[in-house]
Amino acid sequence: MTSADVAAYVGRWQPSSVSAEAAAFARDVITTVRPGGQERAKNLLWAAGKLADFGIGLGLDAVPEVLLHPSVAERFTRCAPGLSPVARRTLRTNLRFIGRRVVPQLYPADLPLPRERAKKPYSPAQIAGFLALADAQPTAERRMRAAGLVCLGAGAGLIRGDLRQARGTDVTCRSGGVIVTVRGARPRTVPVLSRYHGRLLAAARFAGAALICGGTDPGRRNITNPLVAALDGGSGLPRLDTSRLRATWLAEVAELLGLATFMHAAGITCSQRLGDLVAGLEPAGEADAVRQLGAVRR
Repeated sequence: MTSADVAAYVGRWQPSSVSAEAAAFARDVITTVRPGGQERAKNLLWAAGKLADFGIGLGLDAVPEVLLHPSVAERFTRCAPGLSPVARRTLRTNLRFIGRRVVPQLYPADLPLPRERAKKPYSPAQIAGFLALADAQPTAERRMRAAGLVCLGAGAGLIRGDLRQARGTDVTCRSGGVIVTVRGARPRTVPVLSRYHGRLLAAARFAGAALICGGTDPGRRNITNPLVAALDGGSGLPRLDTSRLRATWLAEVAELLGLATFMHAAGITCSQRLGDLVAGLEPAGEADAVRQLGAVRR
């Protein structure tokens, strides 16, 4: 369909679902927008016509500077009756598209917001290097604490308060694997990846009822700092970062679950969608979790 055909379609658009005044407003603004096809024109005309009927009903002037003002469009998409959530999101997107082209002075360009990116996982060789540095510590206490830090982070994904509060008695052999019981704000049990079983169990036995990473007060925020400094051996390894240890665990578990294959097949790129899906599912029991998450990289 040529641009002339689209323009002709816009010029004769007069559905029964909107008033004549609202349709006239929609035709005027969409003519300015110049949509690329009839289907796109139809969607934009419907959005503009519905907005116009809403605004006219409130006594607003049927002019672009008034009806396409962001506050009016937002109120319409939020408050107009009889619309499904999907329709509201589509209307908002289309009205912002129209507004940026018809009254651009009311729609300044969005500034990009900073987003925290996931940390880069450590490679298996780097993890092996950190464990070798842990083995080279001058005292048994320091060796066990350093190894426990690496294993809790890369083997079970613990970080921050969860890592500081982990005690030797929280690590147990159960359900066919090794489990860490996490306390605090998000209590849970985490299967440990099998490659870390031996070292973590040794560190847990050494700690007993005490904190695996050392200290006596889990509320202290610098408990892991001496261990991180001790594993900064200057041997070509990057600095140890507990966030990267967790990212290492996340990446390995995602590989075990085939997460990348699933997301590619489903066409999902946004983690929010996964969160929405998972919210309606029940997690597997402990034994199933151990079988799924307590293995080694395939």
